[in-house]
Amino acid sequence: MTQLDERPRVADTMNGVAGGGAGEAADDAGVRGKGLGKGSVGLVGSAVIGISTVAPVYCLTSTLGSTAGEVGVQMPAVFLAGFLPMLLVAFAYRELNKAVPDCGTSFTWTVKAFGPRIGWMCGWGLVIATIIVLSNLAGVATSYFWLLAGEITGNPSIAALDDGKLVHIATCLTLIAAATAVSYRGMTATKGVQYTLVGLQLAVLALFVAMALQKASAGGFGTGVDFSWQWMNPFAVESMGAFTAGLSLSIFMYWGWDTCLTANEETIGSAKTPGRASLIAMVVLVGSYLATGVAAQMAVGSGTTGLGLGNPETSGNVFAALAGPVMGPVLGILLFVAVLASATASLQTTFIPVARTVLAMSTYEALPASYAKVHPRFKTPGRATVMAGAATAAFYTVMTLVSENVLTDTIFALGLMICFYYSLTAFACAWYFRGDLRRSARDLFFKGVFPVLGGLLLAGVFLKTLVDMWNPSYGSGSTVLGVGGVFVIGVGLLALGLVIMLVTERRSPAFFRGGILTKSTPALVVED
Repeated sequence: MTQLDERPRVADTMNGVAGGGAGEAADDAGVRGKGLGKGSVGLVGSAVIGISTVAPVYCLTSTLGSTAGEVGVQMPAVFLAGFLPMLLVAFAYRELNKAVPDCGTSFTWTVKAFGPRIGWMCGWGLVIATIIVLSNLAGVATSYFWLLAGEITGNPSIAALDDGKLVHIATCLTLIAAATAVSYRGMTATKGVQYTLVGLQLAVLALFVAMALQKASAGGFGTGVDFSWQWMNPFAVESMGAFTAGLSLSIFMYWGWDTCLTANEETIGSAKTPGRASLIAMVVLVGSYLATGVAAQMAVGSGTTGLGLGNPETSGNVFAALAGPVMGPVLGILLFVAVLASATASLQTTFIPVARTVLAMSTYEALPASYAKVHPRFKTPGRATVMAGAATAAFYTVMTLVSENVLTDTIFALGLMICFYYSLTAFACAWYFRGDLRRSARDLFFKGVFPVLGGLLLAGVFLKTLVDMWNPSYGSGSTVLGVGGVFVIGVGLLALGLVIMLVTERRSPAFFRGGILTKSTPALVVED
């Protein structure tokens, strides 16, 4: 296999997929790659990369308080409710990956199930969601870098450097460049960095949970509450609006586990290992979220005053408020380090799905051929990785200079993109395997019932979020001709994808005619 400097050629037979059903899963020998470094990561490494992309400590500090503010003590129940559709969709990813272990994941699978146009838009949803997340992660990592510097030196003026836009943007661009460079060098470099950063953040999170429970038993803050199993009851949430808002936040907290699948062509046992890794990552995440949410709520409560999780003054960055009171001035610094490590680790691994999706789209002639080039030494989609880094840097710089409100609204629109491409992938699973559903009860549930239920739940959240976004009060409160700014940005980004697709169709008609990638199309291979 050599560097992809020409269009790939289509082989003659399908890798284990034929007729109305998917048949047996393709084995490793039957998977034909695109020049990526095969066998670069195993089960543990793949699971670590999935956990890292989600960034549990970052997600908790940014959404723990907001979720508590929406649903009160039912916050753990909402974490479980958000886990359910993700788990159901994870089954769809696992089954599709067994049959078609392609780094294009959602793009490739939805093309095979529904055709080139729906598949292209699904790929666009993943790419634009990832760019938004990358820019947000870079911004958070930058803020915590200067906050940590101020804590370590004891000098508030150093932490205040982040308030200057030029300093903030320059630091942010440096972090993006560093993350791009590590991703560019391949999965081996990525894996080595991630073991350290993920291990650090999970260890500090465990320490925080233990110390919060200790504070709760001692009644140190006065606002803490005794544990109740009623916290796990989602039906106890006071209103459907509050439940939907909390659910949207919790779904965001699980986004990114599918990175395990986008690295499937570089994983040992590519047909089975990524699916198993994604399920391991999901279990670790839900366990971490529940333990932290319960411990924090027992220690400080979910009220809207003082250290209460629902306090609007601190809900956007809970760990910054709780680090000192719960862990003390010395150990509290570790929590700042963990948030910085979490955002930095996720910034680096989040390049994996966008670069490999672009690589697959280019390989199948859905994007310009230049993005199908793989670095001959590092075996990574080098040009696609650099493009993702440049797009992230440009996006964040422009949004920051234009308006902080626009940047905030863009982040709020992220949930729309996530639900869009996850639900399409779930439905694609049931349709792709429709010929297999009567073979056994296992096939019926894991290839049909579970994915459809997950897709319906996420589609429901998508539609409800779309309605809520119309209201100008959603997000930063900005409006465009009386319509909520978040709605304009969310729908506008999807419409932008539609425009780019139409332009691409004129330049690369073969893919959109359905002649490149169909259900019966084999994996693509590049000849020497």
